[in-house]
Amino acid sequence: MKAHLRERGIDFNTVDVADDTGALAEMKELTGKSYVPQIFVGGEYIGGYDEFTLYEARGELDRALGIEAADRDGSVIHDLIIVGGGPAGLTAAVYAARKNMDTLLIAEMLGGQPMETAEVENYMGYQFVTGPELMERFEEQTRRYRIGIREGEQVTRVEMEGKIKLVVTAAGERYRARTLIIATGKRAKFLGVPGEREYAGRGVSYCATCDGPLFQGQPVMVAGGGNSGLQAALELAPTCPAVHLVSLTDLTGDEILRDKVLADGRITRHIRWKPVEIRGNSGVESVVIEAVQDGGERREIEVRAIFVEVGMSPNSGCVVDLLDLNAAGEIIIDQEGRTGLPGVFAAGDVTQVRDKQIVVAAGEGAKAALSAHEHLLNSK
Repeated sequence: MKAHLRERGIDFNTVDVADDTGALAEMKELTGKSYVPQIFVGGEYIGGYDEFTLYEARGELDRALGIEAADRDGSVIHDLIIVGGGPAGLTAAVYAARKNMDTLLIAEMLGGQPMETAEVENYMGYQFVTGPELMERFEEQTRRYRIGIREGEQVTRVEMEGKIKLVVTAAGERYRARTLIIATGKRAKFLGVPGEREYAGRGVSYCATCDGPLFQGQPVMVAGGGNSGLQAALELAPTCPAVHLVSLTDLTGDEILRDKVLADGRITRHIRWKPVEIRGNSGVESVVIEAVQDGGERREIEVRAIFVEVGMSPNSGCVVDLLDLNAAGEIIIDQEGRTGLPGVFAAGDVTQVRDKQIVVAAGEGAKAALSAHEHLLNSK
């Protein structure tokens, strides 16, 4: 977000509340929220990152700051539009630019899911790197090329105009291209239990990396036994006096993560239990969990936050009426990244490709860009 604002020439101030208890208390008083970022524009409270993204996508930020909107009426026809700014989208952009394709990348946020990953230990060339650090390198490399980047824009639909692909954003901006790559990734799933929506931002979080520091010294819970849940529990354990890990099934994350969790005495595991209610007043105070066997016994556990890590859903909504999807909502592609529509490709976690890994997504993005280039050559 900071890089995006700097690129647009917008001045801003930041306050680090993780190490400033006074600033944290003021943030909670002003916003009623206990997660970051919390954003104000000209003294007006906008909300968190999602609210700010929509605020900008609707053109309200430009109006508030008196910025004249750029010409985005679709009069220019690009060689390629990439929707999504995660590992797949950024890699696709670099490969396309190196093929001298006129490329436009549109994303709500550059970096994608790895921005919420505390540790990456399996990306070649790095023995250890955080997700945000790795994606900062991706972004730096992407910006070395002549690639148009529209960050902070939400694509709501894609239409076909003969052989031309029309991309429309929430703000009504329209972009056109000869080829298209959908690399929109996935989004967090919800628990769907009483109290989840009520306490969102007040102890219910979907990003331990982002919000964990705000709950130092307090008991917390993590819901989910996959990789993201195990990583969250391990990340929280050094600074929280009690970490309760709740998993509907046996732990399903990678063996190396399972071993670390099992060896960490600070993490209490509740295997074959599930959260059924989140309780509190001004913020989360406890979570009720229920056994999935043995008659459905219930327990109420005192915590000040619950980090929801129960899986992801594909961000395929903008093409749900255009492309073939499987039962999980993933875009169906062939080995070259092609969808069922000529000139439309997809890459990364939004597709049915099995292994959801950063390195796999990057490779799929490269493959989709090369396929798009080949399509252009064959269409001339």
